[in-house]
Amino acid sequence: MRLPLVLGVDGSQANLRAVDWAVDEAALHGLPLRVVYASEGDLRVGAAPALSLGRPSERALAESIVETAAERARRRHPAVDVTAQVLPGDAVTALLREGHNAGALITGERGRGGVTGLLLGSVSLAVAASHPCPVIVVRGDRAGIEGTHGRILVGVEEPEGESVVIRFAFREAEARDCVLDAVHAWRSPPRNHTDHPRTAGEPHLYWKERAATVIDHAVADSVRAHPTVRLHSAAVEGTAAKVLALRSAAADLIIVGAHRRRGHLGPHLGRVARTLLHHADCPVAVIPLAT
Repeated sequence: MRLPLVLGVDGSQANLRAVDWAVDEAALHGLPLRVVYASEGDLRVGAAPALSLGRPSERALAESIVETAAERARRRHPAVDVTAQVLPGDAVTALLREGHNAGALITGERGRGGVTGLLLGSVSLAVAASHPCPVIVVRGDRAGIEGTHGRILVGVEEPEGESVVIRFAFREAEARDCVLDAVHAWRSPPRNHTDHPRTAGEPHLYWKERAATVIDHAVADSVRAHPTVRLHSAAVEGTAAKVLALRSAAADLIIVGAHRRRGHLGPHLGRVARTLLHHADCPVAVIPLAT
């Protein structure tokens, strides 16, 4: 049984973009979509409504939010199996709990009260940092969110475990029948920090060639498994965060891997994933890597 996609909704107008994107993604992969809303209020049946204040009860509000989002998804793709549920607790805890039984967690970029297009909201950032499964944050400009570029971007790194990122990217490109850009950013280290004999003459040529080899090795198995995917490889000089953020302007989805790192304030992301979640011009998928 294939795990469903789980979409966290918050009732904001901006979140409707995430609803549309999530159900499109579910339709592409033939997966069910589970729409959830987390509430820390009293959700018990029969709980006293806030009629004296002219407001609906917390339970009624929560059910309205999640059902409105689910109905929007059903209208957009009637063939997709869409279910909805209100979950108790804070949004981060509830979503992370859902992630253990999800093919991917999908969120919008900001919650109620946030300003679309600015820095990422705290809930989405916290979920992406802990990432029990792939986490996709629907952000960016209209062209990127609506998938008009016909191109997916994947950042290729060297550490072991990156194969899961590459496989995810190839499956997305195959489902969308679009071009897959595999990009590895490289920088030529200072002369006094390298002792490789081939760097003596034109060191940048060695490092560029090395970066191209990294890509070739990383994608080899997936190329054989997905022969119809149109792959474009690029070894680009610069920092990974800057290179990928700039190239996101021509992509419908950017995919990167991230290790779950813990600091004194809890889980946190590496620089590349964090930069993209704040500044990419298209949706961002963060894929958990083995530690």
